[in-house]
Amino acid sequence: MTPLGALIRRQIQEGGPIPVSAYMALALGHPEHGYYARHQPEGQAPLGRSGDFITAPEISQVFGELLGAWCVNVWRAMGSPHPFILAELGPGRGTLLTDLWRAASAAASEFTSALRLHLVETSRTLRACQQACLAALPLPAPPRWHEDVHHLPSGPTLLIANEFLDALPVEQYVCDAGAWRNRQVALAPDGDGFAFTLARVVDPHGQPDLADLPEAGDGAVIERCPAAERLLAWVAERVTTQGGAAVFIDYGPARSAPGETLQAIRGHRRENPLADAGEIDLSHHVDFERLVVAATAAGARCWGPVPQGLFLGRLGIAERVRRLAEASPAQSDGIEGAARRLVHPGRMGLLFKALAAAHPDLPTPPGFTASAPLRPLT
Repeated sequence: MTPLGALIRRQIQEGGPIPVSAYMALALGHPEHGYYARHQPEGQAPLGRSGDFITAPEISQVFGELLGAWCVNVWRAMGSPHPFILAELGPGRGTLLTDLWRAASAAASEFTSALRLHLVETSRTLRACQQACLAALPLPAPPRWHEDVHHLPSGPTLLIANEFLDALPVEQYVCDAGAWRNRQVALAPDGDGFAFTLARVVDPHGQPDLADLPEAGDGAVIERCPAAERLLAWVAERVTTQGGAAVFIDYGPARSAPGETLQAIRGHRRENPLADAGEIDLSHHVDFERLVVAATAAGARCWGPVPQGLFLGRLGIAERVRRLAEASPAQSDGIEGAARRLVHPGRMGLLFKALAAAHPDLPTPPGFTASAPLRPLT
């Protein structure tokens, strides 16, 4: 059993089973033994081809470049505030921001001179990667790191979150004899591992909102992510009161639906979510419909979600890939193949989606309408 597994076992022995959300929060975020902390002794980041998973910015530079074009256009629609906050939640190794900067600085130097970069990151290992990656950029002010999004300074803001929401702790409910019971993590019968169980008592005050769900039979599962809904509400209130916009790119359905999506990944392979606590990545599908409801209720105007393939297509990915391939003929197959992975319906093009939340007075952001693609890239 892993060190974190031993800690969780002791917690369960002393206080009983814990909700799936509590297990996920510990497995990913425990400050010493959690997944995002366990790489620190070796200084290795968990993402990338040599890690456990790979994200869009690591697949193709075009992803970050197109988001740079997106930010420039939205910033101009905001009235080109100077200064303004550019924030990324969970910036990975800093790859997205580096590509974004390169594209934005080539298109609009006034944009990059006005931005003040803020990164929300809890992992010391990933912070070190980000610092190294951003060190070469001629930023107008040193970047600042925060443990929590609520620590961002006030002011007009552009916020980016790519594959951030899927790692927030998810609650699971299982239909049992007509009632929804919270799924929990208990000790396995042999005492040497963990197993799923159901809460013994159904708390009517703790029931999820089932009004938008069809009737379900025994064994059906629904998931809720209160942390994601609270985040969207906070971001929505911020951009509504202080100006700005946010774009969230993640994977999941456009409409709420029953189903279990909690998954574990190690070395790009599926694993048992309850095995090796702290040693494997955990994530779940994002419920975009509930996020739209949360953001709209907080005052923002939302667009999307739209499939990632459509979003990037509207931003001009085909033209950008063509230019890159022409500039580097020897790498053209790799450039085109990487971009195809981002937009192909059978890869990331449909499952991944983009959602924007912005001040209600702003026009429709690029990528969320079938207008001409952006062309500020060189």
